[in-house]
Amino acid sequence: MEDKKNILVTGGAGYIGSHTVLALLQNGFNPIIVDDFRNADSSVIEKLKEISGTNIQFSAVDCCDVEALRKIFEQQSIDGIIHFAAYKAVGESVEKPLMYYQNNLISLMNVLQLAAENNVLNIVFSSSCTVYGEPEDTNEVDENTPLQIPSSPYGQTKFMSEQILKDFQLANSSHKIFALRYFNPVGAHSSAKIGEFSIGIPNNLVPFITQTATGIREQLTVFGNDYPTEDGTCIRDFIHVEDLGDAHVAAMTKAIASLGFFEAVNLGMGKGTSVHELITIFEKVSGKKLNYTFGNRRPGDIVSIYANAQKAKQILNWESKKTIEEAMLSAWKWQQTLLK
Repeated sequence: MEDKKNILVTGGAGYIGSHTVLALLQNGFNPIIVDDFRNADSSVIEKLKEISGTNIQFSAVDCCDVEALRKIFEQQSIDGIIHFAAYKAVGESVEKPLMYYQNNLISLMNVLQLAAENNVLNIVFSSSCTVYGEPEDTNEVDENTPLQIPSSPYGQTKFMSEQILKDFQLANSSHKIFALRYFNPVGAHSSAKIGEFSIGIPNNLVPFITQTATGIREQLTVFGNDYPTEDGTCIRDFIHVEDLGDAHVAAMTKAIASLGFFEAVNLGMGKGTSVHELITIFEKVSGKKLNYTFGNRRPGDIVSIYANAQKAKQILNWESKKTIEEAMLSAWKWQQTLLK
């Protein structure tokens, strides 16, 4: 029997990382988590063991510490890297730009340096639809949509990271690199054992919705109801986090079977849902009435964007399977387990 391939998952205890670790295990890979738990809860490791029935390898290392990271490559034979380790809150990045540039870019460059030194050819990068900025001609974007200068430092780090990856691949032509541009991950694992952990005040919409429904938050503020959309609220492409985990496995599998390339691929449901619609869907599946109000627009937010996800279907043989209703119900079940 062929040995399981070792996949280093940076930020693997985080929201999308942890779901990807489970998807890797289910598909015969051996994930090795690197996470210093600054944006994740260390209890996630035990939860992953419970769900999978497998002992999870992990190292509590900061990816900005190249020497600590190098030791992992020296101790393990790594076949591929999925790089999640980055700060990800748009609003926070506007307030703390240097923190975002330092962490998000240095961690990536360290990972690439070690990938080159150790001949690790297969790399999947966690990118974002923010690289499209505010699309000019259409709300639906495909991979040929011209990239805009993003309106937040967070988006800028993804934009710059993709350029770094392209230049790295040009200079190291054997490397196989996917930049997965995903839209808005929501939901939780079907076991309700892992989901989106919010340390302090949530930066993302869905944890704020679920925390408001349980009374942890007194009220949800929707940033802006005067946008040029049907109900005045922003439109996004919400995608179930379990579908995203599967997409990362599909990308790694494709990379391993291919010759050198750099490819950017959209991951989304392929349709837009407004913030107000999302709240309505949550109220329906949870049976809870939300206390929410409308506030001012938030700096850095764009009006409307959703994915054309056909390339993912063609190249990765992947498409989203779960509905927004399923995502919101799973997020609600996850929130309820946190109260126990």
